Formats: sequence, structure tokens, C-alpha cells
Amino acid sequence: MNRLDVDPAVLLESEERRQLRAVLRDLFAESCGPEEVRKQVESPRGYDQALWARLAGEIGVHGLALPEEYGGGGYTFAELAVALEEAGRVLCPAPLLPTVVLAGHALLGGGDRRACERWLPGIASGAVTATVAGFVQAADVTAERGPGGWVLRGEVDFVPDGEGADLLLVVARAPDGERLFACEPEPPQGTHGSTCDRTARRVLDPTRRQALVRFRGTPAEPVGEPGQVPGIVDAVLDAGRVALAAEHVGGSAHALDATLEYVSQRTQFGRAIGSFQAVKHRLADLLVELEGARSASAYASACLAEWTPELPVAASAAAVACTGAYRLATTEYVQLHGGIGFTWEHPAHLYVRRARADEALFGTADDHRLRLAGLLGLTGTSG
Repeated sequence: MNRLDVDPAVLLESEERRQLRAVLRDLFAESCGPEEVRKQVESPRGYDQALWARLAGEIGVHGLALPEEYGGGGYTFAELAVALEEAGRVLCPAPLLPTVVLAGHALLGGGDRRACERWLPGIASGAVTATVAGFVQAADVTAERGPGGWVLRGEVDFVPDGEGADLLLVVARAPDGERLFACEPEPPQGTHGSTCDRTARRVLDPTRRQALVRFRGTPAEPVGEPGQVPGIVDAVLDAGRVALAAEHVGGSAHALDATLEYVSQRTQFGRAIGSFQAVKHRLADLLVELEGARSASAYASACLAEWTPELPVAASAAAVACTGAYRLATTEYVQLHGGIGFTWEHPAHLYVRRARADEALFGTADDHRLRLAGLLGLTGTSG
């Protein structure tokens, strides 16, 4: 592996990022508390569309890491990571991960200027939600030429935000090999019927919706050229892992803060339970795990911001560190709150669900350890 070659400033939180964090934290505190999150996930779309519009229009979150020529802010993933961390801190159910990270990187990775000009401005403005299909899970989709152009047939299961996304970027088998296709599953205005069926799946984490998507001759357009799919998929999944790591740092930080507040106020035997040595040790262990995860996340975000060759190693290392920290944080969140932490009324269970569901979203920790062993030359493969 090569030496890490990134600007050290990217590893530090600049004044601009601190201001962005403060603005986002205030906005989320106002509109994304635990009760608001419960209401949002029960709504038809699964998130607060007014908040989505404010994040895009007032703060420019959606376009932070997109080039200015496509309506973005021209910053890097290091700025977007701040937004993802704050979103993860409150379990914001808005589809930032599938739209801005996965679909955004898929379009940029395809290098298809026409496709980028058509869809990235909508993503940046918040007008378009998007996702990828066949990246995270194996797809059984074929592409064929119909009288009016390309059409897709087949199905993909557990597509992130697959039920409601305006744009799907799909990996499909074409006559000239696997290719990336873009399709808008809702029929154009003035036409009848849809050739794309989308069925919501019941999943562990209600704040991150998934769906089964069936294509029945769905019109689609190719993005990029044949032969690009493996590289695009690898890059998109690594971007997703880095984004997830940032979210997990935010969620772990919330769990630690909430637990510290509780053990400082809850008394037993005439003293705050946080003063007991056993509790102090558990919280100290959690703090060490969190700081390690924060460092791994910052390193991975820097690698993605600079597009360094170390990104695959950094992404998998962050996945291991941050999912582990999140698991510990949510476990302590529940246990150190005592009986109330086990109730449905308490927000801790929402964080437990997010942590457990995310553990396998882009590969388990064991998958990433095996991948790291290959990338570092410790096994015979770097799969």
C-alpha cells in the first residue's frame, strides 16, 4: 500500500465545518427529535419532506460534494460527512445515503456528462430522490432493446428507498455485458400504467426503508460505457461505507451523551449511579471506542475527499471500527438506562435497530476483516 497522501487540513474540523455542524444540529433539534422521527417514519414517504427541502435549499447539504457545474457546492466529502454525522445523531430518516451518496457517486463514477447534467442538478436541489439497485445485493435484471429504446426486466430485492425514489440506477445484464442503467419508475404524465412494481419490505430499522423492485419492460437509459460496472460498484460501495461510518459516529455520540446525562441524574443508594466505579469503567470503555471510530471515520472521509488509493482499506477499516462502536454504544444506551431502556417508548430501541440493521448493509465486520486481509496482502485474495 502507498503512504497516505491527503491534505492534513482535511483531517481536522475547520471553522467552516464547525459552523455547518452547529447549523445542522440546531435544525435537527428543532425538527427531528425522537417523537418527530416516529411520526416521520409512519408517514407515506417515510420522512419529513419539508425538512428535506430545507436541508437542500437553506443549507445546501445535498450538493455539498457535487461539482458546481451540476448545481452542487463544489466542496468535498469531508463537508458532507459532517452532515451525515449529524443526521445519524438524530436518526434522520431522510434518504441522504441512497440519494446523495450512492446515486450521486454512481452518476459521477459513470463519467456520463449527459446523465450527470440531467439528474445531478435535481439531486443537488432536493427535487429528485434517487437510489441504486443491484449494487448492495445481487440483481436478476436484464436489459434489452425495445422498439422505443432500452427496457429492463427482472427484480432486485431490499433496494434502499426503493419504494419512493424518483430515479433508480440499476446494474443489469445487457447483450454487451453488465451495464448501468437509469430509469424513472413512475410513468410519464399523460400515460397509463407502470412497468415497475415496488413493494415495501418489512425491515428491522424503520428509519431506513427498503423495497422489492420488479421491472416489467421498464424504459431505461444507459449510463456510461460497457465494462465500467465493476469499478463503479466498488467505488459506490466504498463511498457508502464511509458515509455509514460517519452516521455511526453520530449515533454513538448521541448514545453516549444521553447515557451520561441519565447516569448523572439517576440516583441509587443515595448517590448518582454514574458515580459508581463499574459504571464509570463502562462509559470510559465506550468513550475509547467512540474516539477510535471517530478517527477511523475522519481518515476514511479524507481518503474519499481526496480520492486516494487507500480508500478501500480506509473504508473497510472504518466499517469495522464504527459498526463495533455503534453496537457497544447502543448496548450501553439500553442497559445503563435500566428498565426504561427496554421499553418501546424510549428512543434507545430506535438506535439499537439502526445499529443492528446497518451492520450488514455493506458487508459485515467479518466481511471487512477478510477484505482488509486481502487488500493488505495477508491472504491470497483482495475480494
